[in-house]
Amino acid sequence: MSKVNILGIEFDNYSLEEFKDRLISRLNNMLSTMVVTANPEIVMAANKDPKFMNLITKNADLITPDGIGIVLGGKILKKPLKERVTGYDLFTWLLQVGNLRKLRVYLIGAKPEVMRITKEKIAREYPGIELVGAEDGYFKDDLKTVAKRIEESSPDMVFAAIGFPRQEELISILRQAKVPAIMMGVGGSFDVFSGVVKRAPEVFQKTHLEWFYRLITNPTRFKRMLALPEFVVEVEKSKKENKGKN
Repeated sequence: MSKVNILGIEFDNYSLEEFKDRLISRLNNMLSTMVVTANPEIVMAANKDPKFMNLITKNADLITPDGIGIVLGGKILKKPLKERVTGYDLFTWLLQVGNLRKLRVYLIGAKPEVMRITKEKIAREYPGIELVGAEDGYFKDDLKTVAKRIEESSPDMVFAAIGFPRQEELISILRQAKVPAIMMGVGGSFDVFSGVVKRAPEVFQKTHLEWFYRLITNPTRFKRMLALPEFVVEVEKSKKENKGKN
């Protein structure tokens, strides 16, 4: 089963290694590629916003199950996903690829200080990468103007951390323009990469409790965390509805 539909989002049912293989193939063939790393929050937002749902379903080339909640949703529907594939893991791996291949990378998003630290870290740890753009998320231009600026830099990879749905809107503009790059929305990845926000310790990662670590270290995320139980309720509801149709 190469696709698993969860509340209208068609997740690619690949392992992390299989996602890597597909990204390398698309990179080798210079294919314009939009990657969406979808967690329960993004799925719920898409279900409430038809425009966002259409943007994802029409433009995304790869959709990863970013969050244990998505894997749980697959189990509830008896359509198991191979594993959780996070945007952060793909982001850091793609930086390694970019470093080895001396690729052109464009970064956009996060606070000015976070972007400054991110740029310095990439220059220090990934010297093979050519940063053709690195701007924070506080730009005044509209997304089409920003997309034009990115396109003109001729990037091989684009990472946008301006929050959903804006990061997906920006990337979809580039995808429709067929910019030959791997392009991915990475949410808070720059914050973690820069060290401004600490990633959950390995014990939380292995037990799939990263969400709990983020909650106890940042209680202001509580409202956002409500998307997870809401997501589970909607998946259970869709399971019953589909069962009734059979």
